[in-house]
Amino acid sequence: MSMEISQVTQQAQTHVPSPQLVAANHVLALSSAELQSLIYQEMDENPALDMEETAVCPRCGFPLRGPTCETCQRNATLESSSALGANDYGDEANWRQQTRGDEDEFDPTTRVAAQMSLAEHLTLSLQAQFPAEDAPLIEYLVGNLDEDGRLRCSSDEAVDLFDATPEHVEEIIRALQAMEPIGVGARDLRECLLIQLDYVTAQTNTSQPLVREIISEHLGALSEHKYSQIALELGASTEMVREASEYIKRNLNPFPGRGHLDANLLGGGEAAAPILPDVVISRRTLADGDVFEVEVIESKRFFLRVNPTYAQVYLAAKHHEAGLSDDDRQHIQHYVMRARLFIANINQRRQTLGRITRCVVEIQRDFLENGVRALKPLTRAKVATMLDLHESTVSRATASKYVMLPTGEVIPFSNFFVANLSIKDVIKELVEHETTPLTDQELADLLKHRDIKVARRTVAKYREQLSILPSTLR
Repeated sequence: MSMEISQVTQQAQTHVPSPQLVAANHVLALSSAELQSLIYQEMDENPALDMEETAVCPRCGFPLRGPTCETCQRNATLESSSALGANDYGDEANWRQQTRGDEDEFDPTTRVAAQMSLAEHLTLSLQAQFPAEDAPLIEYLVGNLDEDGRLRCSSDEAVDLFDATPEHVEEIIRALQAMEPIGVGARDLRECLLIQLDYVTAQTNTSQPLVREIISEHLGALSEHKYSQIALELGASTEMVREASEYIKRNLNPFPGRGHLDANLLGGGEAAAPILPDVVISRRTLADGDVFEVEVIESKRFFLRVNPTYAQVYLAAKHHEAGLSDDDRQHIQHYVMRARLFIANINQRRQTLGRITRCVVEIQRDFLENGVRALKPLTRAKVATMLDLHESTVSRATASKYVMLPTGEVIPFSNFFVANLSIKDVIKELVEHETTPLTDQELADLLKHRDIKVARRTVAKYREQLSILPSTLR
């Protein structure tokens, strides 16, 4: 038996994306805020890039041609003056001149809007209760609270990350759970309700029979209205279980942090900035009917160009008319070409986003005219096929983007591709108009009468996504 070692050379074609394509895809995927940040970064790094900004409406981001926005019909002057921004301080030199005379009496905090979120309040309050070395651990725990106020990290994770003892981590968590809103920092629904039950019991100096046992051992059955089963297992009457359920609904909140963690704690705080849309869809009435127009307004907020001086020197150097050294010539060529490529990528982003939006508007015209109930099933792959684009291009172009509808509502671009939005809207309407709490099965039956066939489990999933409580807690 003989063995031979030999080398075989084969040629194969592989597609390697060019740096220009990579840069273009990166710009396409950026959100409006990320793009603005990238532009300012490029302005700092590239002396050959110039930008002229345009005054825009603080609500919709559309360029202003007067005090009133033509798109959302808001008085932009009043809205912008109601929010404290960097420009409110005026010229820094003038501000210093005005305050130089009475420095001893001047309090700089009077120039700052009072703003503290609940998360910041919890962090500061806990840090005041524990040693300074616990500050990173406290920030980690508060930072892992979700929008409902649940703690989404385990004690073991905190112990491993911060080399703390389990007892000390639990001590901080208990201190967090003792703060308002009561129940924040709980690991699950059961713990959240028990924390609130202890608080209510201590405040009222009363107790409700069966409530603790039901929350501790029968929460799942309670959510399914299995009162008879719970009563049998606890040796109580069905009516007593029903009364305990009503007590839980009246006095306990399953989501103590909802609407608070990202909001300002004090009414005097600065309001959160509205989401600026990337695209505005407007309706225009013509003689032969209404038409929908698409404007990619990001490109209207600023005008990018190559610095005229750099452009002039670049042309002179290209024709060998400028007496430049090799290093200077390379410097000019590098930054001018970089500026041109950056501007081209921005323009490509605008064109691609405009094409995709116009295609979506054509398909979802009924949705724009009649609301979410008329939303048609649509996939990014279908849009890509219609426009002869790659599906990943459509995904990048629509990710983290927002659209202003003709009604003035700003929605995520992804809503156009969510087929179950219409079903969710029906569920929301049914719950809003219910006279008695409807179970998930009852909601499924009502949907079936409207020719919408969905399973009870699907209804439960959509209900949770809509942040609607189970019937036992409504």
